[in-house]
Amino acid sequence: MIFVTVGTHEQPFNRLIEAVDQLKSSGAIHEDVIMQTGFSTYEPKYCEWHKLLPYAQMKEKVAEARIVITHGGPASFIMPLQIGKIPIVVPRQLQFNEHVNNHQVDFAKAVAERMGNIIPVYDMTELSDVLGQYDKIIVAMKKKNFEK
Repeated sequence: MIFVTVGTHEQPFNRLIEAVDQLKSSGAIHEDVIMQTGFSTYEPKYCEWHKLLPYAQMKEKVAEARIVITHGGPASFIMPLQIGKIPIVVPRQLQFNEHVNNHQVDFAKAVAERMGNIIPVYDMTELSDVLGQYDKIIVAMKKKNFEK
């Protein structure tokens, strides 16, 4: 199962929700997808979705998921890390009116470079490839971090 969360920021993150829904629709994603869509206005047609989930239920879904995709909010990607998951982090971007500035992009870049424990995706056209290569990416990340 893939779990997607966009947090609780009041601006929609339709770009991520719609992209994952389209990947599920096209067959690029074969497994079940559960989404927490927050204030997004796009309603997924091919994935199970909930506007908001209680924290305990979010934690449960993250623990059950094979892959976790989050926005760039620290609370959203730190929880999967605490549970032992390496999340795919898609930062909200100002150019798409998803946030008030690009701090999520800057923060995701910094964490990826310094910690090497998240998989950032800045361009939505790369998401399908990252999902398809997820297991290989994880192996390479663990090897690289072990060598440090």
